[in-house]
Amino acid sequence: MVRVRFAPSPTGPLHIGGLRTALFNFLFARKNNGKFILRIEDTDQLRYVPGAEEYIIEALRWVGLDYDEGPDVGGHYGPYRQSERINLYRKYAEELVEKGWAYYAFDTPEELEAMRLRLREAKSPVQLYNHLTRDGMKNSFTMSQQEVKARIEAGEPYVIRFNMPADRQIIVHDIIRGEVKVNSNTLDDKVLFKSDGFPTYHLANIVDDHLMEISHVIRGEEWLPSLPLHVLLYEAFGWEAPQFAHLPLILKPNGKGKLSKRDGDQMGFPVFPLDWTDPKTGEKTRGYREWGYLPEAVINILAMLGWNPGTDQEIFTLEELIDQFSLERVQKSGAKFDPDKARWFNQQHLRRKSNEELAKMFLPILQSHGIDVDMGYLLKVIDLMKDRVEFVEEFWSKGYFFFKPPQDYDAKGLKKAWKEQTPQIMRDLKDKIAQIKNFTAENIEKELKEWVEEKELSFSKVFTPLRLLIQGTTSGPHLFEMLELIGKDEIIKRIEAGLQNIEKKK
Repeated sequence: MVRVRFAPSPTGPLHIGGLRTALFNFLFARKNNGKFILRIEDTDQLRYVPGAEEYIIEALRWVGLDYDEGPDVGGHYGPYRQSERINLYRKYAEELVEKGWAYYAFDTPEELEAMRLRLREAKSPVQLYNHLTRDGMKNSFTMSQQEVKARIEAGEPYVIRFNMPADRQIIVHDIIRGEVKVNSNTLDDKVLFKSDGFPTYHLANIVDDHLMEISHVIRGEEWLPSLPLHVLLYEAFGWEAPQFAHLPLILKPNGKGKLSKRDGDQMGFPVFPLDWTDPKTGEKTRGYREWGYLPEAVINILAMLGWNPGTDQEIFTLEELIDQFSLERVQKSGAKFDPDKARWFNQQHLRRKSNEELAKMFLPILQSHGIDVDMGYLLKVIDLMKDRVEFVEEFWSKGYFFFKPPQDYDAKGLKKAWKEQTPQIMRDLKDKIAQIKNFTAENIEKELKEWVEEKELSFSKVFTPLRLLIQGTTSGPHLFEMLELIGKDEIIKRIEAGLQNIEKKK
């Protein structure tokens, strides 16, 4: 059976790169009738951030990535928090020591820094803790078994390091990247078990993946350098390794480097799925949900960052993504994040929703502005504005005039459209509007255009200032449909009030 896992560390808010990793694992599992597992890798106690685990779970739920096993839903392979599995790892670390694949090291942080400094000053081509340098350090290779045992029994701090073999060509097949070759001389003797009694990521990750029977490890490109060590750990334990697939980075909009929170702050777009408040600084960062993105749009945005279906189709539901997804169509190179394209995706998914769905989403925004509205009227407004907005909030910011008259008027629009003769034209136009009996968009357009031609005026000289008086700006939805919706009496009131307000300001 296909079994995949998303294994984030609760060290802060979930980045959209992490959410995409979760998505690709989810799609692969569902496509192959497998299981999608959430495992919280919280062994790094120094970087643990309260609330981060809850944030991760809420983010996955919001976008609809329901996992089959996890810390809050259980499963047959739990616990699903590494901190609750802590008693497992020492046994496996010591098993590697017994097999000769790992060793004890007693070096202090000061001694390790002195070694690095010594190697730098000597301009040594090798500046790693490995088979070339370990003989000058305090470890199982430079001490007798009796001394090692005595130091441990005396309670002296120690770590367990992996015994990286010398000059070994490590070859691994990656589903996305093909053959990966690394020489072991370029790798160091990574710490597997720390002096605080906690395993490092490398040991805990391998042990848990094996015990949870993970069949495919689908993770970010940043873990590619760890791949040779992980493959050797499987060999050391005598376990069959899963298949690996390393996803490309999500890049800044200019393509230069990994997308960061700073990029979002500077360019005005979110990089986290939900709002996040830093527990230390109190700094609040807006997320996709609070920005107004639809969860299905976020899924679509992330799916197209590094994967393509091999067709021209760009808009997908989650079900369509499951049907078409394959790791073979994931690209190797990084995927540039395009904020404009992200808004376009949201717009496309918004347009797919029914007017009733959008009205339900918009109602709380109206209520926050103290607006009580008839549902039939609201549905007509939604229908008229639907193709002009990217976010539900914009039904208000771009269409508030459907619910209340404008309080001020666009200065640039006034300067361009408001001429000496405009007030009188608007008064005459008001009288004409009052005479229209069949107040439908089609008839309003017919009668007003005929009136403009009779007066030998241009459409722009009449309709641009009319729009200003009705909505406060010079651009917006179809003018005559808007007039019909707002209604004759309200239109006349707005013309009269607008003329007074503008004349006062003049």
